[in-house]
Amino acid sequence: MSRVETKSAASSAARASAVSESGGVMSHRQIMFVIYGLMAGMFLSALDQTIVGTSIRTISDDLHGLSQQAWVTTAYLIVSTIATPIYGKLSDIFGRRPLFITAIVIFLLGSVLSGFAQSMVELASFRALQGLGAGGLMALPLAIMGDMLAPRERAKYQGYFLAVFGISSVIGPLIGGLLAGAPSILFITGWRWVFLINVPIGIVALIIVMRFLHLPKKSANRSVRIDWWGAAAVILAVGPLLLVAEQGRDWGWASAAAITCYVVGALAITAFIAIERLMGDDALIPLKLFKSPTFSMATILGVLVGFGMFGALSTIPLYLQLVIGSTPTESGFQLLPMILGLMISSITSGQLISRTGKYKMFPIVGTAFMASGFYLFTFITVDKPVWFIMIGMLLVGLGLGQLMQTLTTAGQNAVGPRDIGVATSSSTFFRQIGGTLGVAVLFSVLFSRIPNTIKASFSDPTLVANMKQALADPKVLSDPANAQILELLKNQSSGGSNLGTALDGNTAFLNTADHRLSAPFLTGFAEATVTVFWVSLIVVLVAFVLSFFLKATPLRQKSALQEVADADAAILAQASANQMGAMVDPAFATTSDSGQGLSHRRESHAESRDNSVNSAS
Repeated sequence: MSRVETKSAASSAARASAVSESGGVMSHRQIMFVIYGLMAGMFLSALDQTIVGTSIRTISDDLHGLSQQAWVTTAYLIVSTIATPIYGKLSDIFGRRPLFITAIVIFLLGSVLSGFAQSMVELASFRALQGLGAGGLMALPLAIMGDMLAPRERAKYQGYFLAVFGISSVIGPLIGGLLAGAPSILFITGWRWVFLINVPIGIVALIIVMRFLHLPKKSANRSVRIDWWGAAAVILAVGPLLLVAEQGRDWGWASAAAITCYVVGALAITAFIAIERLMGDDALIPLKLFKSPTFSMATILGVLVGFGMFGALSTIPLYLQLVIGSTPTESGFQLLPMILGLMISSITSGQLISRTGKYKMFPIVGTAFMASGFYLFTFITVDKPVWFIMIGMLLVGLGLGQLMQTLTTAGQNAVGPRDIGVATSSSTFFRQIGGTLGVAVLFSVLFSRIPNTIKASFSDPTLVANMKQALADPKVLSDPANAQILELLKNQSSGGSNLGTALDGNTAFLNTADHRLSAPFLTGFAEATVTVFWVSLIVVLVAFVLSFFLKATPLRQKSALQEVADADAAILAQASANQMGAMVDPAFATTSDSGQGLSHRRESHAESRDNSVNSAS
């Protein structure tokens, strides 16, 4: 080993030792440096969920795989969702730092490979590898925060993470559109930088984490079993269900492929529950977590909030681009009120929780704000101004900011220090499940309603009169911008294509055609979107009612590191007292003075502490 490497290793060991000797208390400077690295890691995975959307059409055209483009998104989503609880459990066993570093390295490897993919099949495979890393990048930062900070202090820092999540959601489509639109950057095709841009950000995150993230090592005080069967069961359970959620509309919800996914998923869920019951504390998602009413209710609310959040983030941009005529980049900027509301409410609620130690009101007020926003959306019409929609987005953002971090804090506070990783990853896992179901259900409702709403709009006397007036104008008939919509109307009038399919493919022609011709289509889409917002409103109202039943247990005053350090100090003090007693009276010495007895008492102390936390919940 070189002198530089030896010095670096010694420095790292010294920093880790300093954290341990401080009783698990990290200085503000140490915390902030770690947070920078954690936010960079979370930024990577959150950005990658949105940056591909505006560039996928360019990518699929270049790789000659338009029909396979959905698998690029689906592969990433399924693998990242499945990996989330696995990272949480393994980090509880082996420590957060090595798992987080591994997640960054895997994500960067997948990014580089995706940037040089030569076919859509290759790209989908490499995106799955990216997703394997992304599962850790989403779950572990919040778990690490749970180790470093007491629940009461944690809330004010978690607001910054939500701000990062919100910013990445906005600039993702913007960056994706700009990179995909560039012919080449540094002699590399523009769209490939959608993935390669992750490399410098990831390297910075990796350097910060390796240098500044030093947590006390997990003590091997008891034998652990890795829940391989549980991991296999969750893959078999979640994989088919997410797959049918993503592809069901194309396959048909009652198709043979969809029914196969339902059956496999249901059988795997049954097997997973049985396996977790047998594995006990070593389970991938220990069932004892759900004995806490606080954790259980926070998880249910997380699923419902995820449903509403991802439903809004996917439906509103589509409405802005199709009805308002915004470009993908413009629609990203128009989402700013939602992100602004999210940032304001998350930071403000975090500060209030830190100062007062109370959080009961925030899930109630947050769901009320979200419900108000979705209720406002139900009044959307084809001629509503953008500012009207922005008010609704601001309300939804103000609600989300109060909910996401509060539910995570409540779930972490409801479990013992040994289970913070699995509790955090489980909350993230179920929220992602809710989001996936939200997108699948809402888009299914949207596209099932569109044929009926468009048909109804063609029965509107005013719209029909305006259309006939346009069709009688020679300039309209000769304008190339109207060619596609005129061909669609011609085929429909002769018994050909269904008008409802017009909004299930390339819809760019609707924004360039004469407004009198496109108005029935846009009116029909607006009406179908209102139905989607009613469904979202009902889901959020259910969450609003349930939020009153969230039992807000008092937030603990110490971090997980401090609690573990205090427990170890108490055990060592007891062992020292036993040794002193043995020197005075040899009969006082017992087998508990041995290393095995000390380890056994540490384990017993940790279990009793965790049980007391669960009982208090």
